[in-house]
Amino acid sequence: MAAGLFVQQSQAATDYNTIEPGTLTIGSDMTYPPYIYLENGQPVGFEIEFMNAVAKHMGLEPEFVDTRFAQLIVGLRSNRFDVIASLLYITPERADVIDYVPHTQTGSSILVASDSAAEPKRPEDLCGMRVSSIQGASWIPKLTKVSEEHCLPNDQQAIDIREFSTAPEATQAVLANGVDAQFADAAVAKLAVEKTGDALKITSESLIYPIAVGLGISKNQQALKEGIETAIEEMKRTGEYQDILDKYNLSKPNPQDVEAALADN
Repeated sequence: MAAGLFVQQSQAATDYNTIEPGTLTIGSDMTYPPYIYLENGQPVGFEIEFMNAVAKHMGLEPEFVDTRFAQLIVGLRSNRFDVIASLLYITPERADVIDYVPHTQTGSSILVASDSAAEPKRPEDLCGMRVSSIQGASWIPKLTKVSEEHCLPNDQQAIDIREFSTAPEATQAVLANGVDAQFADAAVAKLAVEKTGDALKITSESLIYPIAVGLGISKNQQALKEGIETAIEEMKRTGEYQDILDKYNLSKPNPQDVEAALADN
């Protein structure tokens, strides 16, 4: 019976058409705690735990490839990895070129230095400010839109958005007085405050741009997408899915969340 199960799992793995048979190659930006980062040289965080569980249910061995965020979709489309697991917000622009499997939901926050007199609570409060962000973030076009449609028409200066390769670099720019504020994922912002000994403060009072998050998959990999979806459904049945979400204070998206994320605004 055990031998038969092994053959069945091995056959299933070959059906996924992964880059390496029996392996699920995962592209992630490992500079983004608490979602995914290196600790003592080992990848840890939400996406690691989640994808380890997904791979287990698929009968595959997970292999993570550390790649800067702005290059993840390029890497997926050039067949460097099978799936992206790196807090990839679901947006209409990205959905034009890749498929998604939604797996959680988050939002954004604004950070400033603790001794800053500025306390921006909304994107509209960032007019005339230098704002750091991780490169390629989904909120950058939205902030640009606020700058063009709110700041300039109201005789205020544009938002000066400065992109950095990693979230920690964007945080360091605030600490070094290189920028006035940072726009970041809410969990990332909270961790930055804790890690810097309260040298930073979150000034936004509620989640900005709440959005569903998904795993990115090439559009020509339907079997792989269905395999991941089946694995997640099995994780829900066993309770693993909710356990991992609870550990990181995350919630699961509902169909309305995903539909809203994909809607053109």
